[in-house]
Amino acid sequence: MALETTQARISTGLKVGQASDNAAYWSIATTMRSDNKALATVQDALGLGAAKVDVAYTGMNSAIDVVDEIKAKLVAAREPGVDKSKIQSEIGELQNQLTSIATSASFSGENWLSHDSAATGYSATKDVVSSFNRASDGTVSVGTISIVTSASKLFDANVAASGILDLDFTTTGAGAVTVSVSTLSITAASIDNTDIDEMISEVDSALSSMTTSASDLGASKGRIDMQNNFVSNLMDAIERGIGTLVDADMTKESTRLSALQTQQQLGTQALSIANASAQSILSLFR
Repeated sequence: MALETTQARISTGLKVGQASDNAAYWSIATTMRSDNKALATVQDALGLGAAKVDVAYTGMNSAIDVVDEIKAKLVAAREPGVDKSKIQSEIGELQNQLTSIATSASFSGENWLSHDSAATGYSATKDVVSSFNRASDGTVSVGTISIVTSASKLFDANVAASGILDLDFTTTGAGAVTVSVSTLSITAASIDNTDIDEMISEVDSALSSMTTSASDLGASKGRIDMQNNFVSNLMDAIERGIGTLVDADMTKESTRLSALQTQQQLGTQALSIANASAQSILSLFR
């Protein structure tokens, strides 16, 4: 029986391979293995969330560069005698680029830069699964990291557009036009320096909002990365804990197996010698 037990431990690598070996340890190990599988899924979710944040951040960072160029063009338009139509042509291309960036910044069907707040099921925040928790009473729960995506939207397809770049503002100069960063134009005959100055101010305000949003996205990405590292380390720690409970000491078991096999061989030899001696004694009476 001892030989069979040792051989089973060596073949499986476990000293507790089934409930009959140690019911308490087997139950704990089985539960923790299940939790580790759940944590592996959490890792996948964190990776997906990190990818979404990264795509949004990349798009936002690119949009900041373009809006910065628009501001520079508007400042150039303040120079007396410049050809505003040519400057507007450049601004128009930059505005098209902004639309392209916001539309393309999508991952797995989610776009955090171009929204439609009137769409069914729209939510101003996105939740990323970040943890699997087991309380002392055995109840389980799933933790999430919430990211406010409404602060990062550049465009909103809703009629009441409220994105950073499509939010309308009205200038107070001779032109008194109602435009947004993505639609402003300086070619109207009535546009004066006051209108352009206010456009510059609004573009600069949009840049400030975009910079804040990019910082928030970067902070969210950092938190997700830290949580991902923690979950990875937690899984390793749980695996080590399970091993302490149920893994066999292979060095100890190998030594024990050799000893038991030697005992078995000696026992067999002893029986063989005893049988031979008995046969010799019987032959004397023949």
